[in-house]
Amino acid sequence: MHPKLRYFVPMALPTNRTKPVVLAIAGYDPSSGAGITADIKTIAAQGCYGVTCITSLTVQSTRGVRGVEPVEGKVITEILEELVTDVEISAVKIGMLGTLEAARAVTGFLKRYSFRHVVLDTVLASSSGASLLAKDAMPLLKDRLLGLASVITPNAAEAAALTGLKVETIEEMEAAARRLRQMGAHNVIVTGGQLDPPSDVIIAESARDSAILTGMKVVTRSTHGTGCAFSTALACKLAQGKNLLAAAKAAKSYVETALKNAPVLGRGVGPVV
Repeated sequence: MHPKLRYFVPMALPTNRTKPVVLAIAGYDPSSGAGITADIKTIAAQGCYGVTCITSLTVQSTRGVRGVEPVEGKVITEILEELVTDVEISAVKIGMLGTLEAARAVTGFLKRYSFRHVVLDTVLASSSGASLLAKDAMPLLKDRLLGLASVITPNAAEAAALTGLKVETIEEMEAAARRLRQMGAHNVIVTGGQLDPPSDVIIAESARDSAILTGMKVVTRSTHGTGCAFSTALACKLAQGKNLLAAAKAAKSYVETALKNAPVLGRGVGPVV
């Protein structure tokens, strides 16, 4: 062999290189604590591949939301149609919608395609109090989107806003979850991170998946994006074939671990992932 010649020997590739594709539809948080960028981090951590559609651009940091600039419904529709005709989507996670126009675009998309797993995180407001869903979009969320999702994941405050009920205790969370089922939701997980210990209530179509999940309180100021992390991890676990209860347990465990290892970042409420 000539001394300058070298042969390239390719490394063996894994036999299965396919990852479940999870579509995240949400707003853009430039601090990456919540929204699309947080979703992508969570999807990667769960071993899935993320594709995305941004519904709104926000001006925010760990100190809160300063402004919101919505994406046109036509653009949202075009992005979603382009993605669905190119890749096989195993699960859809929906977060911040922002406007009625965006909600209509996403509703139309879900009606045109039958996805087995659609996780709707009913984002109504930021933790700093900024509105993230227009009032005129609420009827569409209640009347149509709830029924198009396979599972919804409101926190206690969101469950209260959707049902008109007081939602503070475990019993009240159960009552709200049952009301949401009556309103058309298939499976409901009301998250109770405000409780000590934090507990989530699952009221499902299948009795075997209905449960109360109790976790461990983690004291940290880095709690921004817990709802996004939970709902996205849930979508990933469903995409990987777990049933609802197992997926919820895994998602809750992921959030708890993320809280314990959350980075110290910014001058406000830091990111969970």
